[in-house]
Amino acid sequence: MTLDDTANLANAIRAEVAKAIVGMDETVEHLLIALIAQGHVLLEGPPGTAKTFLANCFAQASGLEFGRIQFTPDLLPGDILGSNLFNFQTSQFTLTRGPIFRELLLADEINRTPPKTQAALLEAMQERRVTLDGETHALSDNFMVVATQNPIENQGVYPLPEAQLDRFAFKLLVPYPSAEEEARIVARFGQRSGPQSPADFGITQVASAANISEAQAAVKQVTLSDEIVRYAVDLVRATRDNPDIASGASPRAAVLLANAARARAALQGRAYVIPDDVKALATACLRHRLLLSPAAEIEGKQVEDLVAGMIDQTEAPR
Repeated sequence: MTLDDTANLANAIRAEVAKAIVGMDETVEHLLIALIAQGHVLLEGPPGTAKTFLANCFAQASGLEFGRIQFTPDLLPGDILGSNLFNFQTSQFTLTRGPIFRELLLADEINRTPPKTQAALLEAMQERRVTLDGETHALSDNFMVVATQNPIENQGVYPLPEAQLDRFAFKLLVPYPSAEEEARIVARFGQRSGPQSPADFGITQVASAANISEAQAAVKQVTLSDEIVRYAVDLVRATRDNPDIASGASPRAAVLLANAARARAALQGRAYVIPDDVKALATACLRHRLLLSPAAEIEGKQVEDLVAGMIDQTEAPR
């Protein structure tokens, strides 16, 4: 698959998702970049902003096997991974696979389950495999976690551990729609009753798992120059030297940022990364990895503003 083919594939997926999803163009763009860069995405937004439906539509258009886990306080790791059950007819243990054995896994309201259960995703997100009773089982190369969380409620929820957050390539904020977009949503959904699926809006599969794998391979054609590498590293290292940040981004963040920048270039049909690719993705890549210092929190500073300041202060290659 050429880079032009990759860009055309992305355009086809965008067009299908747009049949049901109003607005959210930037969010869909980041989902495409994460998919091609083999990353994971955390969606944060208030209830009723179509986070779950977006993930379902995206999976349908992309041709990815979709699985959903509704995270609850009593959820156990085995409910995610599966377990080995004894078969009395064969006198052997048989693996009953959990919902994690999908290509696109929706971890709905991930912060409603304790960290012990959240940790069941760590190995899968990093290494695309799971270990059950000492036996390792591989996941699809296209395996992608799209997690959602509600920022409004603070009762009955658990903070995501830093190790968990660091495995997400992007954290995307899903705000309320504009007045015009909300009117279009009501016009589109208000005349329908009952549960709705992507098929109800005519969303069809325009890609396959093989196409996605080919697009991921095409990203390797994108040149990442030494200057761009240094720029991404300098930007990530700047988060560790900022007095307003108690804990900066890890080297994993620099790797994910560089990979995502290559994917963004590929989706635009370019065979090389430019500084604007890094700048466009830096906030989504870094916002969930940075912990504000107590003084910065008291002063009401925002992580996004600090990242924007570091982008302005970090010299970009010409």
